[in-house]
Amino acid sequence: MTVATALAFCAAAVGTLGAWDLLAAAEGTRASAALARVVEPLARAGREGREPTVPERRRLALLAAGALLVAGWLFGGAVPAVLAATTGPALAVALVRARSRRYAAGLRRGAPEAARALADALASGHSVRGAIAAAAGGVPGPAGNELGRAARALALGEPSAEVLERLRRRASGPAWDTLVAAILLQRDAGGDLAALLRGLAESLEAAARVEADARAATAQARFTARLVLGLPLAAAALTELAAPGFAASVLAQPLPAALVAAAAVLQLLAIAAIRRLA
Repeated sequence: MTVATALAFCAAAVGTLGAWDLLAAAEGTRASAALARVVEPLARAGREGREPTVPERRRLALLAAGALLVAGWLFGGAVPAVLAATTGPALAVALVRARSRRYAAGLRRGAPEAARALADALASGHSVRGAIAAAAGGVPGPAGNELGRAARALALGEPSAEVLERLRRRASGPAWDTLVAAILLQRDAGGDLAALLRGLAESLEAAARVEADARAATAQARFTARLVLGLPLAAAALTELAAPGFAASVLAQPLPAALVAAAAVLQLLAIAAIRRLA
């Protein structure tokens, strides 16, 4: 190790510590508060399932583009920075959709617990309106959040059918469709709704166990597929780190650039096929 290498290492270590001190000093300032307001719609999409408004989407896209611009400039220079920044809006949309999908998955997982909590509340003497309010406090996660939202709407005097229909649309899943249909059917035709909801909860839990077994059986194959898909990107990143400017030299020539583009298209098709199969 030469003296220049040692000095560079020390400078990088000191710079990292200084960056951490700068971040710690920025906490609680107006800049951090503004940043928190910008990313709040992203957090809300995963916490409450609410889609960001158009201005919020624009702010998220600008933030993502700015962050990618800086990262691309640090790692590759001006051209990679501009290319990375152009993917900012798409990245912001992808993050919001990922958070929304996570919320929807939490709703699906919480459907059996919500059905059982409603059945217990009905068995203890509550009406349907009272059962929704009682179950909202005992069900955690997205399912409890949606039940709480429905309970607040009912407390404001909205019709039960409209509230339940809105709950069904927001949940957007077969389990919640069946749950809402059972409540509305009992209202019109009568019957033991508590027993029906308990049976529904047992059926949903059995279906969840079957799905979990299927995912466990295919976990190794899915991991291998993702690993193989990630190998070209990892190799390209390592090559660029070992020989900076290699990617730019390859893309500057027509034939290698065409081959890289074809490989990228095939990678995207493979990703879509794996998602479809899994």
